[in-house]
Amino acid sequence: MTRIPAEHAVVLLHGWPVTPAHWRGLLPALRGAGFVPIPVTLPGLGAAPGDTHEFRKSALARGLQEKLARLGHARFAVIGHDWGGTVAALLAAAMPEAVSALVIEEEVLPGIEVDVPAPGADHYPTWHGPFNRAPGLAERLVPGREDAYYGSFLTQSAGPAGLEPVILRSYIDAYRAEGVLPAGLGYYRTRSGDLADVGQLREHPISTPVLAIGGRYAMGSVVADGLRAVATDVRGLVLDESGHYPVEQEPETAARAIVEFLRTRGRS
Repeated sequence: MTRIPAEHAVVLLHGWPVTPAHWRGLLPALRGAGFVPIPVTLPGLGAAPGDTHEFRKSALARGLQEKLARLGHARFAVIGHDWGGTVAALLAAAMPEAVSALVIEEEVLPGIEVDVPAPGADHYPTWHGPFNRAPGLAERLVPGREDAYYGSFLTQSAGPAGLEPVILRSYIDAYRAEGVLPAGLGYYRTRSGDLADVGQLREHPISTPVLAIGGRYAMGSVVADGLRAVATDVRGLVLDESGHYPVEQEPETAARAIVEFLRTRGRS
């Protein structure tokens, strides 16, 4: 196994309901800057969950910790989008000696109460959380209607800039796969455990440097505001043309900010 220099490895965790294609604009920029990106698909996020049946984010963070240890990664940066951001934050809290820098894109951790400002409040959906948590509802209504379910969320959450049509189609199709719907719902149905775990972060804040990225037409500035409740060193960035997918919707601006942050904070 070729060992990656510790200061160069960057673990990427995408969220729901997207796939590793979310990182397509960022990967070349990371490689060009001398980093070694390691995209990871968390169980059920656009791919079958395998043997995973526990979607509490701390459990997923522990599984990822074990996987990275098996691969020989002792120190690395982490970039997390959406649910990947919550897993990334819990991983950083559990492994402060290993996680050199943390980038959270468009995620407010469970239990962090912040109000999304305009114009994001007019675009980012509020229906999907209650719908996904309602026992049995999505299981009855979504199969055969994936275009309406995933397509509505993706289109609304992307804001005016939207997503590339080919990519939008690829996301919807990926989430049709067997086992993906119940796994995705599982991410929303571990709320009580997630609340408890994030509550612990309030008592023992993350010390790893954090770059919080929001899209103006989605969570915006509250990504950073929310993280300041659980981390001691947070730098915020809002991308003006983006919705819930800044690294896709403004790839050059997002990549430039991420690379600079990793260069200055991730190698200290």
